[in-house]
Amino acid sequence: MHKFFIVGAGPGAPDLITVRGMDLLRRADVLIYAGSLVNPELVERSGAGLKLDSWGMTLDEIVDAIEEHVRAGKLVVRLHSGDPALYGAIVEQMAELERRGIEAEIVPGVSSLFAAAAALKTQFTLRDVSESLVVTRPAGATLESDLIPEFSRLGQTMVVFLGTERMEEVLARVECPPDTPAAVVYHASWPDQKIVRGTVADIAAKARAAGIERTALIVIGRVVDPATSGFGRSVLYS
Repeated sequence: MHKFFIVGAGPGAPDLITVRGMDLLRRADVLIYAGSLVNPELVERSGAGLKLDSWGMTLDEIVDAIEEHVRAGKLVVRLHSGDPALYGAIVEQMAELERRGIEAEIVPGVSSLFAAAAALKTQFTLRDVSESLVVTRPAGATLESDLIPEFSRLGQTMVVFLGTERMEEVLARVECPPDTPAAVVYHASWPDQKIVRGTVADIAAKARAAGIERTALIVIGRVVDPATSGFGRSVLYS
């Protein structure tokens, strides 16, 4: 069976791609990358003779391009932002290509989720504070309904993707105490990274005042402010 590679580009900083991902990027003959979501520096570092921006391309066009070049004996890399397992829309591509006799090898990447935790200097699971992490997104044009109110009642760390444009609506539907710590992290690990801290009650207004309108993660939970969270000591250090 023919093969192509799906590579997670990482959260933004070009040196946060994996070693394996960078090796494939450099060796690629054809690079199909996810537009402005991928740092242009990574695209420039690729040795590919053909580089295609997939912004505006349909699924059929992307799949056809991959098939054409794989069958021509080229090393084809499909570069996704973050880690392709989170809101990466890779299964549709793989399913269609598998029907055509072409399999995918996936190289995971560092998600913006983890770059946000690094930026906040915290951990999402913290003893006596939160033992679970909820990763979700709000309903919208491509999602009929969501579970944001239900998830927010659990009292665990919650990270909301794809919700920046509707931040006020998202926060209004959160059903945890209004003084619960919250943060908005824009472009985690990029040079123009911004971090705004507050509470469920005021974080949306603070983020808007800071000029954040898109491409940010909303983080909700006491882990946002570990110094006041009352965390317990890990058994690792017992």
